[in-house]
Amino acid sequence: MAPAAMPVASSLSDARPLALWLDDPARPGAEPALTGDAHCDLLVVGGGYSGLWTALLAKERDPAREVVLIEGRETGWAASGRNGGFCSASLTHGLGNGLARWPREIGTLERLGERNLDAIEAAVAAYSIDCDFERTGAIDIATEPHQLAELAELYETSRSLGLDGLRPLDQDAVRAEVNSPTFLGGLWDRRGTAMLNPARLVWGLTSACLGLGVRIHENTRALDLAASGAGMAVRTPSGRVFARRVALGTNIFPSLVRRVRPYTVPVYDYALATEPLTAGQLAEIGWHGRQGLADAANRFHYFRLTADRRVLWGGYDAVYPYGGRLRPGLDHRPETHLRLARHFFRCFPQLEGVRFSHAWGGAIDTCSRFSAFFGTAHRGRVSYAAGYTGLGVGASRFGAEVMLDLLAGERTERTGLEMVRTKPLPFPPEPLAWAGIGITQWSLARADANGGRRNAWLRTMDRLGLGFDS
Repeated sequence: MAPAAMPVASSLSDARPLALWLDDPARPGAEPALTGDAHCDLLVVGGGYSGLWTALLAKERDPAREVVLIEGRETGWAASGRNGGFCSASLTHGLGNGLARWPREIGTLERLGERNLDAIEAAVAAYSIDCDFERTGAIDIATEPHQLAELAELYETSRSLGLDGLRPLDQDAVRAEVNSPTFLGGLWDRRGTAMLNPARLVWGLTSACLGLGVRIHENTRALDLAASGAGMAVRTPSGRVFARRVALGTNIFPSLVRRVRPYTVPVYDYALATEPLTAGQLAEIGWHGRQGLADAANRFHYFRLTADRRVLWGGYDAVYPYGGRLRPGLDHRPETHLRLARHFFRCFPQLEGVRFSHAWGGAIDTCSRFSAFFGTAHRGRVSYAAGYTGLGVGASRFGAEVMLDLLAGERTERTGLEMVRTKPLPFPPEPLAWAGIGITQWSLARADANGGRRNAWLRTMDRLGLGFDS
């Protein structure tokens, strides 16, 4: 190993291969698995954010409704408990992506997104969920000159739409918020993002659901779905659940509706967490406002402070496994963790000597339009939402509302959206998916290195509605 790499590698020597949030003595015990048959009005499959919000909102809408939720392992063990804890108001994976895909309804989508984040904040308060919720906002950071122009264009576009939540920051202003020699400017969305502890949000939602009478069965995997009389039946290893309606919140895991499967692929994301910073170390980087941060590259980093003053640092590598098969071994990738550590110390050289306490990864459900899609099956008796592509902490609550609207057969402002009524393009079969994703990732890296200029491949993807930009 080259001598220059030794200090960086040693910073990872004690890192636990476990998501910071799940390494918590407050982690609750599992609810009992299903044994035998059960009957209910609504069955929710999946114990992440999508499923938990759906179960909670279903009981809020109709307290008399019998709701059962089943989860293959424990609630929040996958993406919902491993993410960075950025709870965004955006339903479209950012304003730029929303403008590119639904320009005529972007104002409505932004308004609904703001209302959705407000509702999450209200639910955290109403159910006394201890998840370190902070409405800090987030700053998109320019670290290359061409990104300054891109952020300026986004700011002007937001003003033309009557959106007033963004504040441009020049180099001095952004470094006054967080001090890194790599920061050239930024765009601060002051109210559109909250920071939170994602696992504790899951556990709080689980507790809220139980308090309203939802029956939760963990370690209960859904094996198949079939019509049964006027309703549906879902088979599990030790029984069946008979339900009038079913909502699928399984996201990256293979959908029980087989025709939905080609619309998503798994992409593995990785993160590090430092040991708690001292007051002096925190002063060195001047991070007083606790905003979430992300750089504006295609292969970007996201980073934030935790309640106990750790820096969570993630992103950059996005690993697609051939065939789209989930592989537990990919949850830990030492070469990516080392790369992330190098990038961390390049961003914050003031923190030389800081060590990392946790290093982990996990799969994100990615679709070709980078934001959720929705639908029904079995003559409207089953609904689903998937494809959040890393921004599901907030948008999954909106997705739960959509799934419940669809099951009720209601025409609402949500179900009338073009975003809800249309689907992304499905991914092709292998080896085309592997080749296409690989060429796209290579092209994005080239664009980052060449002033943001998108090559012919990316421009073609843009025209086809497959314009990956993060």
